[in-house]
Amino acid sequence: MTQSVASLAVETLIANGFDNLYCLPGVQNDPFFNSLYDRRDALAPVHTRHEQGAAYMALGAALATGQPQAFCVVPGPGLLNTAAALSTAYATNAPVLALVSEIPSAGIGRGYGALHELPDQLGVLERLTRHAERISDGADAHAVLQRAMTALRSGRQGPVGVEVPTDVWSSAAESVSDDLVAPARPGPEPDTAAIAEAAQLLTGAKRPMIVVGGGAQDSSEHVTQLAERLSAPVVAFRSGRGVVPSDHPLSITTPTAYQLWPQVDLVIGLGSRMGMQQSVWGVDNDLKIVHIDIDTDEIGRFGPPTAGIHADLADALPLLADALGATQADRSEWRAEVEVARADAEAATAEALAPQYGWLGAIRAELPPEGVFVDEMTQCGYVSWLGFDVYRPRTFLTAGYQGTLGYGFATALGAAHARRDVPVLSIVGDGGALFTINELATAAHHRIPLTTIVFNDHAYGNVRRIQRERFEGRVIASELTSPDFVKLADSFGVRGVRASTPDELRPCLREALSSDEPTVIEVPFGEVPFPWPYIMRPRIRGQQPGG
Repeated sequence: MTQSVASLAVETLIANGFDNLYCLPGVQNDPFFNSLYDRRDALAPVHTRHEQGAAYMALGAALATGQPQAFCVVPGPGLLNTAAALSTAYATNAPVLALVSEIPSAGIGRGYGALHELPDQLGVLERLTRHAERISDGADAHAVLQRAMTALRSGRQGPVGVEVPTDVWSSAAESVSDDLVAPARPGPEPDTAAIAEAAQLLTGAKRPMIVVGGGAQDSSEHVTQLAERLSAPVVAFRSGRGVVPSDHPLSITTPTAYQLWPQVDLVIGLGSRMGMQQSVWGVDNDLKIVHIDIDTDEIGRFGPPTAGIHADLADALPLLADALGATQADRSEWRAEVEVARADAEAATAEALAPQYGWLGAIRAELPPEGVFVDEMTQCGYVSWLGFDVYRPRTFLTAGYQGTLGYGFATALGAAHARRDVPVLSIVGDGGALFTINELATAAHHRIPLTTIVFNDHAYGNVRRIQRERFEGRVIASELTSPDFVKLADSFGVRGVRASTPDELRPCLREALSSDEPTVIEVPFGEVPFPWPYIMRPRIRGQQPGG
């Protein structure tokens, strides 16, 4: 029986392990959804109220599971509505497939003014993803889909795009293999000389520190073992949180790392470009740098390392452990210094940012260790990078360097949909909430058990604070009129409650997190201490790299 491109796309997704498709159907992808109709048992469509909701849900599901996720939207405005989610997936190494339709083939590049026509849509998609291609006809459909599946699982992860003109969906697919599962490309072979050089540097270090990023999320065991072997504290800013659990004595946050930074003689970057340490805190000739990353472009991004290893951490870290040998130098004095610095820095930060720590402490007390926490660009969200304990990989979801205001609610919705086995909690401000709060309809329709706390200060609080403190109080375009979020939740058929103190919040959370229904908790929020001086610290060491 002849198979259409649409049917082939559906079967390829299923064969490669996709269970859900976050989507918003439209006229240019009708043939695809017609093919999906008969396979809904294997690939469930999860339709949203806006294209950005579909893309953010795929993002959240990918970050929470570490597995590729997909969304499908119409071209032009449909694709552009997903752009912020795709750029966030790029920033956070999230394997998200964008399956995007296109105007009819004959009109591409002609400027006819076809419905949803976008000049050079494929060019737009290429710039938002790590790999993008168009299926031009039935002859190349299988190959394009296979390359997309391979790209999702190979090298540094990130978003991938496939564009399909609306007339091509119904074309007959040709040259289709019986096996639709696409293999991953083999990772780079670790350089044994570089491994040996790095091992020698690590063995000679007296005060080592490890910096982990999002690229280390699947290497928790190896990273923890290396840290213990070297007596090296491990710091993560945002994306690497949870790689080493917060209750491990060598797990530290950035305030502690900053306090220790002038004494560090060797830093090991694992799946992190170490941007804060190298470009903000500073380096000098006394600091040795070992950098391991699967993306060769990131090695030496801020200056050449002493030893660079282009490899997957899963391949490099066991080799490095073997090369270190059986014994290490006595670093008990360094561990004692780390312990003192950790206690001092954490106490000082908690005192300075006590209101935010109070709310975060209430959340942490009720959210189980395996629960997923999704931050946002809000006052408690910023402080969570410093003062929220994380105990498992992939349980602290963040927009990373993209800092995507408004991403949080819909992203958390995707995480909650994909991880129904654990509680998922989202914190948002009233400003960011309204970017995707319409997806409460999606939460209600699909009965997704997401708990959301809305901190309501009737402002873009961070913007207003900066205007007040740095621009002589010239507040402009940052104060908001926000809804009653309890009533708003109720209008969607979602449970809404209000808590005015951390003590009031805890029983609300206890009930919400044990429920199989979505819940919105509104928290009236006033002025709190400014967190940014504790996040972006001044240079403390050396000169600007390359300067």
